[in-house]
Amino acid sequence: MRWQGQELGVPDAAALPGLEHLNGLVQSVTTPEFAEMTFHEVLCKSALNHVPGASAMPFDWTVNPYRGCSHACTYCLSPDALVLCADGRQRRIDELTIGAEIVGTEKVGDYRRYVRAAVQAKWTTRKRAYRVTLADGTEIVASGDHRFLTERGWKHVTGAMAGRDQRPYLTTSNRLMGFGVGAGATSSPAMDAGYRRGYLTGMIRGDAMIFHGEYSDDRRTRAIHRFRLALADTEALDRTRSMLAEEGIVTNTRPFAAATASRHPMTAIHTARRDRVEHIESLIIVPDMRPPSWHAGFLAGIFDAEGSCSRGILRISNKDPEILHLTSEALEVFDIPHVVEPPRTNGVRSVRVKGGLPSRQRMFDITGPAVTRKLSVIGTAVKTVSDLRVVSVEDLGYDMDMVDITTSTGDFVANGVISHNCFARGTHEYLELDAGRDFDSQIIVKINVADVLRRELARPSWAREPVMLGTNTDPYQRAEGRYRLMPGIVSALTDSGTPFSILTKGTLLRRDLPMLTEAAASVRVSLAMSIAVFDDSLQKLIEPGTPSAAARLETVRAATDAGFSVTVFLMPIIPHLTDSIAMIDDALRRIKEAGAARVVFGALHLRPGAKGWFLQWLEREHPELLSSYRGLYPGASTTAPKPYRAWLSKRVRPLLRVHGLDGHAEDDSARPRSVVPGLASRSVASQIRTTSRGRVAAAGDTGMLF
Repeated sequence: MRWQGQELGVPDAAALPGLEHLNGLVQSVTTPEFAEMTFHEVLCKSALNHVPGASAMPFDWTVNPYRGCSHACTYCLSPDALVLCADGRQRRIDELTIGAEIVGTEKVGDYRRYVRAAVQAKWTTRKRAYRVTLADGTEIVASGDHRFLTERGWKHVTGAMAGRDQRPYLTTSNRLMGFGVGAGATSSPAMDAGYRRGYLTGMIRGDAMIFHGEYSDDRRTRAIHRFRLALADTEALDRTRSMLAEEGIVTNTRPFAAATASRHPMTAIHTARRDRVEHIESLIIVPDMRPPSWHAGFLAGIFDAEGSCSRGILRISNKDPEILHLTSEALEVFDIPHVVEPPRTNGVRSVRVKGGLPSRQRMFDITGPAVTRKLSVIGTAVKTVSDLRVVSVEDLGYDMDMVDITTSTGDFVANGVISHNCFARGTHEYLELDAGRDFDSQIIVKINVADVLRRELARPSWAREPVMLGTNTDPYQRAEGRYRLMPGIVSALTDSGTPFSILTKGTLLRRDLPMLTEAAASVRVSLAMSIAVFDDSLQKLIEPGTPSAAARLETVRAATDAGFSVTVFLMPIIPHLTDSIAMIDDALRRIKEAGAARVVFGALHLRPGAKGWFLQWLEREHPELLSSYRGLYPGASTTAPKPYRAWLSKRVRPLLRVHGLDGHAEDDSARPRSVVPGLASRSVASQIRTTSRGRVAAAGDTGMLF
């Protein structure tokens, strides 16, 4: 056994990612008794969790003694991987902070589109390094477990066709989705003196006013010298002011034009000193020898001044033949495809960048314009124009420090390709999938939860509303066999007179049946068992590591014999795999034989993250069903369509009557949302309670408030 102690409040680089600074972390434990699991023991500050009022959950209070692994995956990238941010710029992944706005993707209608996302967590780990090289020159270093979106779905960097490591993985027949960054990608250009002179030339010659003249009145003639640059985009104005200051030129700032219904307010920088105006003129003389840095700065300046990016098409417009020539020349220097369009009626011509988002993003990366509103890709469809075929996946032969993030969309854009972030254990638990096969199991254990709960229940404000256990993570998961937190929780709830409900798929419930029976003499206690798959071979594929249906049914029988009226949650029912009449009939027969009183059934939900994982599993195990599932769960949809759910109800209800079972569908609108009857028969007769959500529970009925 290995014990890793941590002094409270002291950062620990070896702690569970995201918990390095968790003051309540006591120690992390691994033991041969629980292979491939790590228990992170924490001191929690609260135990009762109030469900937000806006939540659709039909209960108010929960207690979760364990938190499944929230960041235990091995998906990670090299620290220098460039992540596309919401402002259109690319930043190294190791420079991102929690809360940073980045770009993810979502399926919208027929297309996957780039959308705004947020970094929710970030951590580092050390993994074996693999370099993925694409045909356009893009390279990205990642762990073998990292996944990228291909034209055939999500695929890991490495894998196998059979055996323990069987999973979809990258081959040279795959093409990644995104735009790539080509060879020698960089997060921002070097803003040296050459870049600065080029930027000022593009900006000032593109949009500024320089004037020299004379003004005469009755007394004298005065020489007038003026420089003025007025812009609505303060980013470009601030950059120009700063660059002029670096050249020793001080400018003044003033409002230039007020906002109107169709125009943003404008601000100007200006100077009327002759020496400063002449100095500015000298800076914007086009040099005979123009280094690449000057060309990069010029493109950034002329784009900020005269560029547009409407409907994804990048144009730089001007009348001046020299400006148009310099723009075209600079694009040629960086091998960015473009065309000079014919003049409009007003004489203005445009240089249009060709090649779609890859060319556009490459220009932004090389030149670094200041105006971020012109750089955004939000809403743009994901269309792969670059040659992003996988050329090679190379084992670099060493481990290295890597970085990963969790995002609000479940993905992000790294080095111009769509990259999957980690799975949270919660999505696997929602599908009743054990996470051990897919990523390292990390369990957070609230070792003081019973003591904290007892203090909270003793408060005068506590109204003894029903509390639900098992809504987030299973209270009778394997860790409970080691930590025995549930007896203390049950005791605290019982002593305070608080009714409670337990939903589990763990057979460890049987250990506490004597205590639960005793508790039911004082408060209402409701028990439910979740059993999704009754076919042993299918259960091992979908729920590896969980108790078998037979073992769970034995637990139902034991609870029934103890006097409880147990409900079985027959969900999710998986289309084409567990929804046949024969399978449902067999499941209900066995449930009835186990003594259950009620069944709640429902079709498979595929939430973001879980959806991609399940479709990959389906492609590997049952590819013949993939097209049907894409029809049942199109685009961003998470629930089976209403016609399928109605069809399922018509199939299940007669079989419930045949087997003498009460029950209903999880989304049965004919039933009151507030009460799910039949989950407890051991209760005391008392009063009616109204919860903070306005739900009413009659303590004397056989129902359970969720």
